[in-house]
Amino acid sequence: MASSIGNEKNVNPVLRISQLDALELNKALEQLVWSQFTSCFHGFKPGVLAHFEPEVKAFLWLILWRFTIYTKNATVGQAILNIQYKNNLSQTEKYQPLSKHQKLWYLIFTVGGRWLEERCYDLFSNRQLQSFCKIKHCIGFGAGLLKLCGLLNFLIFLQKGTFATLTERILGIRSVFCKPQSVRQVGFEYMNRELLWHGFAEFLIYLLPLINVQKLKLKISSCSLPITGLSNSENTLATHCKECSLCGEWPTMPHTIGCSHVFCYYCIKSNYLFDMYFTCPKCGSEVQSLQPLKYKIEMTELHA
Repeated sequence: MASSIGNEKNVNPVLRISQLDALELNKALEQLVWSQFTSCFHGFKPGVLAHFEPEVKAFLWLILWRFTIYTKNATVGQAILNIQYKNNLSQTEKYQPLSKHQKLWYLIFTVGGRWLEERCYDLFSNRQLQSFCKIKHCIGFGAGLLKLCGLLNFLIFLQKGTFATLTERILGIRSVFCKPQSVRQVGFEYMNRELLWHGFAEFLIYLLPLINVQKLKLKISSCSLPITGLSNSENTLATHCKECSLCGEWPTMPHTIGCSHVFCYYCIKSNYLFDMYFTCPKCGSEVQSLQPLKYKIEMTELHA
């Protein structure tokens, strides 16, 4: 029943970027499965899986193949992107699922090929016979030739947009959409707004660190709320030296910066070292000279 329904579906070509995304998703899934499997052996002796790692990986990939390609004609990455494999060797343009022979050869080329590549060095490394050395060289030459063919296939794929891997081209299986894809249209107004906003955001990210925000705030506050009635007399200073203009506490080792306000020595010194353009938070005056308080004010006057 499922095959009859599948035969009635039309073939929808897949974009190149979608096929490449499916391959990347498959690689990410394999890494995730392997990391989850190896985490089960953290309590064992280190290197317990080193001697059997190619076989264990082949067994895990066999399980993935059984529940993806064999049953659904699609890998996990393809299923996420609404893609599946089509038997491209069929004469009809309608969708045809993969044959059993194609699925088995897909298993041999992917799982078996990777197992042989990882295990061939160990199989022939300890062999001193000349025949084994020849087999090892032949396998190495074959692996290099396959990689070269894979590169050529990838260049052809970029040009024509079909058969992203060499295995797909050899077996005659092609990626198609499971369902027709709706065309997404993006208006020029939306695109222009997004481009302008991202450009403006990047400009702000570059410009904001160059602006002294604290000094700008003080300038604006001093212009909008001008302080009046201040004088440089001893009485005015006595009124403002009851507390530090920065910490609000009784000034310790009181110092002035040229205005009528008083600061703790450590408060004004640390802020001035941090910002050479430091200004008084009360009146916005810049630091002219850091001097200790010279006025002789009686304690009774300060508490009054």
